[in-house]
Amino acid sequence: MIKGLKDPRVGFVTVTGVEVTPDLHLARVYFTVFGDDKQRKDSQKGLQSAVPFLRRELAKRLRMRYVPDLLFQFDASLEYGNRIESLIRDIHESDSHDERDPDDN
Repeated sequence: MIKGLKDPRVGFVTVTGVEVTPDLHLARVYFTVFGDDKQRKDSQKGLQSAVPFLRRELAKRLRMRYVPDLLFQFDASLEYGNRIESLIRDIHESDSHDERDPDDN
């Protein structure tokens, strides 16, 4: 956990993955956030504005010659996964209703 990031726009953020370019000059940081679309956008703006602070913190911890630039991108895979799970559940419920014995009504 990095202390000192006090931007009120940044909500409950979870980093879900990081992809670093082979030359180590760019790191795409994928994140999710608890909340609605406005909170997602606000958190992304807050994170992006905190890049200089975050790079300084990373430089202290990584001891690398060059710290990659950070690009924050929302990871929608959890939302997609939840939607697919919901659709599958609906299909199973529909199938179970269709398979009921007509004499059970």
